[in-house]
Amino acid sequence: MSQISRRKLLKLAGVAPLVATFSAAWLSRAKAAGKKTITAVMHSDLRTIDPGFTTAYITRDHGYMVYDTLVATDANFKVQPQMADWKVSDDKLTYTFTLRDGLTWHDGAPVTAEDCAASLKRWGRNDVMAQKLMEFVAGIEAPDAKTIVLKLKEPYGLVLETIGKPSSLVAFMMPRRLAETPPGKQIAEQIGSGPFKFVASEFQPGVKAVYEKFTDYVPRKELPSWAAGGKVVKVDRVEWITMPDAQTAVNALQAGDIDFLEVPPYELLSSLEADADLKVETLNKFGGQTYGRMNFLLPPFDNVKVRRAALLAINQKDVLDALVGNPKYYEVCGAMFVCNTPLATEAGAGDLTKGGNIEAAKKALAESGYDGTPIVVMAASDVLMLKAQPIVVAQALRQAGFKVDLQTMDWQTVVSRRANQKPVGEGGWNMFFTFSTAPDVMNPIASSMMGAKGKTSWFGWPEDAKLEALRDRFVRAASLDEQKTIAEEIQREAYDQVIYLPLGQFLTPSAWRKSLTGVLEGPATPVWWNVDKSE
Repeated sequence: MSQISRRKLLKLAGVAPLVATFSAAWLSRAKAAGKKTITAVMHSDLRTIDPGFTTAYITRDHGYMVYDTLVATDANFKVQPQMADWKVSDDKLTYTFTLRDGLTWHDGAPVTAEDCAASLKRWGRNDVMAQKLMEFVAGIEAPDAKTIVLKLKEPYGLVLETIGKPSSLVAFMMPRRLAETPPGKQIAEQIGSGPFKFVASEFQPGVKAVYEKFTDYVPRKELPSWAAGGKVVKVDRVEWITMPDAQTAVNALQAGDIDFLEVPPYELLSSLEADADLKVETLNKFGGQTYGRMNFLLPPFDNVKVRRAALLAINQKDVLDALVGNPKYYEVCGAMFVCNTPLATEAGAGDLTKGGNIEAAKKALAESGYDGTPIVVMAASDVLMLKAQPIVVAQALRQAGFKVDLQTMDWQTVVSRRANQKPVGEGGWNMFFTFSTAPDVMNPIASSMMGAKGKTSWFGWPEDAKLEALRDRFVRAASLDEQKTIAEEIQREAYDQVIYLPLGQFLTPSAWRKSLTGVLEGPATPVWWNVDKSE
């Protein structure tokens, strides 16, 4: 397969060439009013603002601004108290959480245990890792205003790790009236108890999202560490400005019109690093894994033989060369649970990491019974880290003999449309691409893609009883060695059934003006507490 360069890719994706510097006059009037304001261009536009409704990272990032968590994971992968501390019964069947003092919702009402119990139940319906926990839960109760009691049917070793996971569907707490929103419906208000308040009156999807310091927030006294510790807000406002064109955003950063750029283009990193006014750093040192997902409900990918033919056609390196370009920032990797981790294995990866096998793919497709049904591939056009995958994979599929309908749309449309289980003619789809930070996929319970319970699973909705049985064995494993053995079995089954398409690992540096200090590292960055700005 011919390699697609990043320059050609950007042209194919419709990215404009060099454009005029972004006008500072377009930005908020808050600066003129004397408010200390950080302006940031995030990796995506924000449209879906219910943090329990989608795994999209921009919505998770929004969640961390507005909401808080009962417990949180620190930089040593240790779960720490956040809104609550906890005790565990001797028989490991009862977890009792006690809310700390000073917790208030943004509307002035006190945070109660009933609110948090309802929030846990809502989160437990939506998140893959939480769903597995809930299979072991006998009940969640609030015996008084400050106490949440979680009772198990049998001991489960990942209770705190699940409730305190840093990403992607985080166990954010919200008022009971919002947490009890019917399944499938988004919450009506953005009321949390977190360090920032969402300014709904200034929210313009496709333009900007605005957050103001919640002055009644009481931070913990510990130093911040990942999602744990003291969330001390040092500015008045944070504004996320939408700039789909990467060159425009770079120009704005260098001109001082914005303060922070989450995902600058790889090919411009050297010029940003040479700018004395800027700092370039990778905040998530674990990097991410990018992947494709097929729709198991619709033809032709309801046929495992067709899925296997598609897998044979794909070459990870072609994707990574087009996505990243610089090998310094990527790694070809067949490990579904991330290379260089305890559960890493190449078992089952086959030709995916060895250049693909177009001829074998052609033969497998011819023998699969594929009838020429067009493959509807959703291609995000406005997120730099998602432009390469659909273009490169679509080219490989065509070479293997698939008919491909590559449909370009913005990422938030992909996020909305991927939840549609209807036929293609009614807004359905066959394939989309995204990425996860490494901690989100480092084990088969955390990984959203490994849930295989059909229509209640993550987008794509695979159903695989063997995979679910293996995941049950994993959570009951008594040692790391046993977990490794089971994880390898899980990976072999996932490759055999083509549960998803791992497309490699990568790092994403961010860039910001040196007037910002206190920018924190972590697997769910950027976060905006602890960050200060000098004028």
